[in-house]
Amino acid sequence: MKFAGRNALVTGASLGIGRAIAINLAKEGANVAINFRSHRENADEVAGEIHKLGRKCLLLQADVSQQAAVEEMVAKTAGEFGSLDLFVSNAAYSDRQLMVDADMEGFRRTIDVSMWGAFYGVRASAQQMLKQGTRGSMVVVSSPHAVIPIPTAMAYNMAKAAIDHMARTAALELASKRIRVNIVHPGWIDTPGERKFFTEDQIKVGGEKLPWGRMGQPDEIAKAVTYVLSDDADYMTGSTLTIDGGVSLPWWSNRAEGEM
Repeated sequence: MKFAGRNALVTGASLGIGRAIAINLAKEGANVAINFRSHRENADEVAGEIHKLGRKCLLLQADVSQQAAVEEMVAKTAGEFGSLDLFVSNAAYSDRQLMVDADMEGFRRTIDVSMWGAFYGVRASAQQMLKQGTRGSMVVVSSPHAVIPIPTAMAYNMAKAAIDHMARTAALELASKRIRVNIVHPGWIDTPGERKFFTEDQIKVGGEKLPWGRMGQPDEIAKAVTYVLSDDADYMTGSTLTIDGGVSLPWWSNRAEGEM
């Protein structure tokens, strides 16, 4: 049990990658507070899985783009469990349109959730960990969008680039206090959220065209996040772990159609 006696908060934990992370942390012994904004039934299902594993679970409905709500979540987690030892910033939002046609409400919402939400979570969690005077570990779930300028995703690209630099800066500021902050870059992962942008046929065909021949699975990202959070990665801070099936390799991004 990597996290026996430790307490975690995962944002955006009702579906997809966040769900898998929350359950995997519980499997490794952590009590888990799961944040969600909507999808209450899915959040209840995650809580049920965590309880089956014999761990404590706290459901926290909140919009991470609201600073006060995030700070309240952190306080409730520490109050209920006794401490906050692990934090995963996973909640995200994205609209996809060409920049010149972008609906600015959706553009700003993408920035508010995906950038400010991550910052609020890292900041509030760091404050709590410093108050406790104990070691801590955080993972910011970012994306290859931070370094690849994918068309129609300008706001998301901007947000992910920003939180990568935010996390590295936080890692440096907190290192002397033995609070680690790292970044994980998942590639194209088979989650419910992808159905916002693609049909099932597009997902199937697109996955087969990836360098590794398939989309990633949420549990693959969860296992990586678990490692990065754990003491096994004690010498790792301010680093980025990329798990993308080769999507960010230069030869793939410049590959001619049909070329091997």
